[in-house]
Amino acid sequence: MSSSKPDEDGGGATEGTGPLPSRPKEGVVVHEAWDSEYEEKARRIAESDLNQRQKQNYKGFMLLWAAWQSTGVIYGDIGTSPLYVYSSTFTSQPSWDDLVGALSIIIWSLIIIVSIKYSLIVLRADDDGQGGTFALYSLLARYANIVRRDPNVSGLVRLERQLTTDLKPSARTVRHFLEHSRITQRALKVLGVLGVSMVMADGVLTPAQSVLGAIQGIRVTNPELPTGAIVGISCAILVVLFLIQPLGTSKVGTTFAPIVVIWLLFNLSCGIYNLVLYDYTVLKAFSPHYAFIYLIRNGRAGWESLGGLLLAFTGVEALFADLGAFGKRGIQLSWLCLALPCLLLAYIGQAAYISVDSTQEAYTNPFFNSLPPGSLYFGLVIAVLAAIVASQAMITSSFQLLSQIMRLSYFPHIKTIHTSARFHEQVYIPMANWLLMIGTVIVTAVYNNTTSLGNAYGVCVIIVMMITTCMISLVASIIWHVPSPIVLFLFLFFAAYEGAYTSSALRKVPEGAWFTLVLAAVLSSVFVLWRWGKERQWSAEGEDRVETQDLLQLPGSSSGESTTREVDARLQMKLTPMFGEGLVSTAPGLGIFFDKVGTRGNMIPKVFTQFIRKFKSRPEVIIFFHMRPLSVPFVPVEERFVITRATSHIPSSYRVTLRHGYLDDVLTPDLGSIVVDEIARFLQTAAASVGTSSNQPSNGLDEELRALQRAQNDQTVYVLGKQVMRIKRTSGNIIRRLMRKIFLTAFLWIRENSRAKLADLDMDYNNLVEVGFVMEI
Repeated sequence: MSSSKPDEDGGGATEGTGPLPSRPKEGVVVHEAWDSEYEEKARRIAESDLNQRQKQNYKGFMLLWAAWQSTGVIYGDIGTSPLYVYSSTFTSQPSWDDLVGALSIIIWSLIIIVSIKYSLIVLRADDDGQGGTFALYSLLARYANIVRRDPNVSGLVRLERQLTTDLKPSARTVRHFLEHSRITQRALKVLGVLGVSMVMADGVLTPAQSVLGAIQGIRVTNPELPTGAIVGISCAILVVLFLIQPLGTSKVGTTFAPIVVIWLLFNLSCGIYNLVLYDYTVLKAFSPHYAFIYLIRNGRAGWESLGGLLLAFTGVEALFADLGAFGKRGIQLSWLCLALPCLLLAYIGQAAYISVDSTQEAYTNPFFNSLPPGSLYFGLVIAVLAAIVASQAMITSSFQLLSQIMRLSYFPHIKTIHTSARFHEQVYIPMANWLLMIGTVIVTAVYNNTTSLGNAYGVCVIIVMMITTCMISLVASIIWHVPSPIVLFLFLFFAAYEGAYTSSALRKVPEGAWFTLVLAAVLSSVFVLWRWGKERQWSAEGEDRVETQDLLQLPGSSSGESTTREVDARLQMKLTPMFGEGLVSTAPGLGIFFDKVGTRGNMIPKVFTQFIRKFKSRPEVIIFFHMRPLSVPFVPVEERFVITRATSHIPSSYRVTLRHGYLDDVLTPDLGSIVVDEIARFLQTAAASVGTSSNQPSNGLDEELRALQRAQNDQTVYVLGKQVMRIKRTSGNIIRRLMRKIFLTAFLWIRENSRAKLADLDMDYNNLVEVGFVMEI
């Protein structure tokens, strides 16, 4: 057949090649060159897609809009801390010295931890625009060979590992240690997923804490409100809050932003009012001297009070976790220009009022007791609304982090909806939303008051901050090339600063914080188990790859040219003994075989090999169809399809890659006809190219076009592979074999109960065939 071509491995794939039949030397040479050109083009497109940068840099109006949205999402949590920080810190009326000392700790914590560490340093350590501890781990894996990669794409994904000679000696030593220490690599993996798990555990606790606290505030005007009513109202509000999540981060953030802005500005106004009217001397708290004296003077009591002062910056992890949704500059703008000054003056104003309070009760409810006259009811309404909105920070963070770990194969892929065409990384995950809703409602009903919840709150936050400090130090050394003395100094400074908070917060573990730690441990175990199981699966799939010569007995020739008889022989394909031998008949029609990994070179998708082995028949026209999702909303129609011939040994066989954005509707009932039209255009272009280059008629390509049209008129069948995994029997230590079996059984159970492949297919199921096969892991 004149359209036959050489093995596709010449296009850049890494797979091996098998023996090829010889061919005519005239027009076919032109075909081969043309095919090789398209194969190389397909390889370059695949490499570009897998290494594309997703990070968005907002400017002008888009930057202001992102900052506005981030205000409505991120600062609800940290912004409502003035409601309870002083009451959580003091158990009796504090002296002026203690009050100013505590205020000094609050001020410098907001400056050092939130403004300097997170806003100016940590936000720079994004992984292609993504934030959170797992993004730090992924970023390190780009610059150091510390992660086992999916072999299906590892040949095309570039590692941004710098030359050893380009690194400073300290960075070289650190990277060498990371790349050669299995224990350290596993520790980094665990730290990465543990940070994600703790933020998600807080995603269960924060909505319950904030909403319950808001409704309890109604007791300021109605002290007789029973606990049952508070719990009932809180649960109803939580359900409504989760029901609006499908609207998307952009709509929710834009809607909630006015509430948070009014709340912050109201706190700013109250702070200025109290500062001017009562005790401006509390401004001395800007001197860190008062913080040190407070801790030294109070000793153990001062150290224990750090567990309450910690609440002043709970929610700071949302700044980093939600980075992908709003961008670095949007978050920096909203924090430094709005949230920070408002919160500082809120705490300063409350301290000014408490210091001269004659009733000595103001510290028990600092926000409401320090409100200016006539503003109680407005303050109550806006406080309730702001506290309800506070839940959004951790809900959005949970969606962002879960999408990251799914992308990197630490969790099975569940339905993820991108909610904005302008902001590419804003996502909504229905299953996570409903599970979070159930969890928060249960926690609200069980704990039923903020005092009990407060004991469980804050521990995960400070542990995540410690994990971030450790990982950002490695990033600074290996990637940013910061001199080691500076990295060591900053690491020791932040570790000591946060270590003091951590040691105090850990006292809460027996009193309720065990809940979030247990939940985080369970989530981390699931993430690590899934990744471990996927690596076992990759190994098994690597051993199970099939090339064309493994499947079919290929004709050979001793002469330098192929004959017509040999070309005709290829139409009567014969299986190798490995696959049961026997001739393969040709059935009329077109078969679209879904190829989930996008095989390249001379490799054959597993679903096709199993179809041939079972039925000893092949469709007249074969299409290996692979879908490649891109992190953009839309892909232009003219750029969606990448087409090459699949293999020269199987006539009328093509590889089709469909590149699509997250808002493109591509799996439609007319998918078959669209693919046929694209292949016809591909062949017409080939025919024109061959005819121009060789001045010869392209009869072979014309025959392919006729075969394509004939097959479409007969029938179109969609073929999916259903891979069933079984645990391979192994020898060795009985304890190790037992643990391996338990873990693999758990992995396979999760896999079997994950989202079905057919969930996204909008096509005629009467033309759909599933081919099952077993693979041992």
